[in-house]
Amino acid sequence: MNPQRIIDLLGWVGAVCLLLAYFLVSRKKLAGDSLNYQLLNLVGGALLTTNSLYYGAFPSVAVNVVWIGIALFTLSNRRGNKKDAEIS
Repeated sequence: MNPQRIIDLLGWVGAVCLLLAYFLVSRKKLAGDSLNYQLLNLVGGALLTTNSLYYGAFPSVAVNVVWIGIALFTLSNRRGNKKDAEIS
């Protein structure tokens, strides 16, 4: 498989991850701060960032980097909240 096809596949998988996350949270199948939702956003954003970088779509790179940052921030807060709950 040539590199461009791999990059395209990564982009499509990333898009599916983000759309699936949005669908599941909209249907109340996942909570917005759940681990699965945030991981879908993190993976989807990372894969789309890879695809966008390859094609030089820098506005999309910027949006997806922010998307990844939000997921990481939420995951780190989630971990902090669990530690606070364990201490209490």
